[in-house]
This record gives sequence, C-alpha cells and structure tokens, in this order.
Amino acid sequence: MVMDILRALFGSGANVVRETAEVFRVNAEAADQRSIETQRAALEQMAGEFRLENRGLFDRIIDGLNRIPRPAMALGTIGLFVAAMVDPLWFGERMAGLALVPEPLWWLLGAIVSFYFGARYQAKGQDFQRSIASTVARAPHVAESIRTLRALNPSSPGVADNGGDADLALTALTPTDNPALAEWRRRG
Repeated sequence: MVMDILRALFGSGANVVRETAEVFRVNAEAADQRSIETQRAALEQMAGEFRLENRGLFDRIIDGLNRIPRPAMALGTIGLFVAAMVDPLWFGERMAGLALVPEPLWWLLGAIVSFYFGARYQAKGQDFQRSIASTVARAPHVAESIRTLRALNPSSPGVADNGGDADLALTALTPTDNPALAEWRRRG
C-alpha cells in the first residue's frame, strides 16, 4: 500500500526525482530545445519569404533601388572634386547658385538624408523669414560673383582688351628680358 501511494505521488517509473523536480522547476534542457526549435522555425519562415524564386520583379527592382543612394552620393561627391579641378569656372557658377538655396531647404535635405541613413536628427528652431530675407539679400552678390567668374573665362570676348590704352598695348607687345630664356640660348 505504501508503494502504491508513493507511485501515485512520484510517478510510476523512469526517473522519479526528475519528474518530481519538474513540477517545481522548468526542465532547462527541454526549455533550451523548445527555444532552438522556435528560432529555427522563425528563420525557416523568414528564409521562405526571401527566397529568390518567391520574389517578383517589383521586389527585385526595389532592392536594386535601395542599393543606389550610398554609392551615388559617394561617387557624386568625388565627381564634384573632379569637376572643380577640370573646370573651376563651371564649378564656381554651380556653387554660387547653391548659395541661393534657402536654409530651411538645406535643413529638409539634411533631415531626409539623416533619416534615410538611420542617423538621428534634431530639428533646430530657426526663423524662416530671417533665412529667406538673408537669401534674398545674397542674390545680388551671387549674381555679381557669377559675372566675375564668367569674365575670367579665357574664351570670353574682350578679356585681353586694353581699353584703348596705346601704351598698355605696346608694353604687352614689346619683348622683355627673360633670364631663363637667355641662359638657355647661351648654352645652345
């Protein structure tokens, strides 16, 4: 009778201590196995969603578009450096034009780029009217800068114009001493 009572309390067999302990505490090995099975099922589901054969043309196009911005920004920045070296006047005109962009538009661009790349962006409270007024006030200066840059272009007519000054024209045409050239002629 005692054995029947003990069997009823502690189970009928295999591992009485383990079965009794599991009543009060979770079996760590079984819990780990359930966790692994749950994680494996989640990974299999995600892998099934992202298999190439399950993806349509739209998904592939969007993935391709998502890979464009970072390289485009990097190559564009390098392109700006190259443009500044190849044609400084063209580059100067473009940069002078950028000076006319209102400051709130730069903030908006910064926010878009910051959020796109996951960075945090803190908006600064600035007076919109003040920035517009300062932008409009800079417009004549920028226009004058563009005129000055265009005047520096060697293909512009009148760049070497002496303004009717005969002495200046004669001075420009009169050969002068060139010590390096004289030395070269002496050696030759």
